[in-house]
Amino acid sequence: MHDQNFLASRRNFLRAGAFLSLGMLASCGTPKIAPSGDGSDQTDMTLGYVNDLRKQKGLKPLVRDPAAAQAALSQAGRMAKAGKMSHLIGMGDSFLERMKGGGVALPAAENIAMGQDSAEKVYAAWYHSPKHLENMLGPNYSGLGVAVMRNPASGNRPYWAMVLSTA
Repeated sequence: MHDQNFLASRRNFLRAGAFLSLGMLASCGTPKIAPSGDGSDQTDMTLGYVNDLRKQKGLKPLVRDPAAAQAALSQAGRMAKAGKMSHLIGMGDSFLERMKGGGVALPAAENIAMGQDSAEKVYAAWYHSPKHLENMLGPNYSGLGVAVMRNPASGNRPYWAMVLSTA
């Protein structure tokens, strides 16, 4: 009798765990990874470089977009917390959902980087990368946000994010 009670309790416990796991999976959307660490908005430090480039190419200048700056700070924080450079972090992550959730005007683009110790150096890295350069020269973009974040848990390595928007 004691063994049967124990087995029934164990089965109920396992069933409850399975339902909780399914519920957690079903609610997975874009993971909410709160930025933590030492971060800063670098939009003003980067805007001049990007606008000089755009001017050389006959494109309209970008303006500071507060929603894009916040999205960049959030993404830099997510990467710093995770200790990896990636546009997508965790199951169910979605660039589009992150941008919509942050009020970033769409379409939008995101450049990321890791390791550069200044806005000038990260801009140079993006400039020398064809896909990142293409984003910075996007003729439909009008807004910009750039941020860097460091986290002691990931060795205080700088993680960068740039968000271009149609704000």
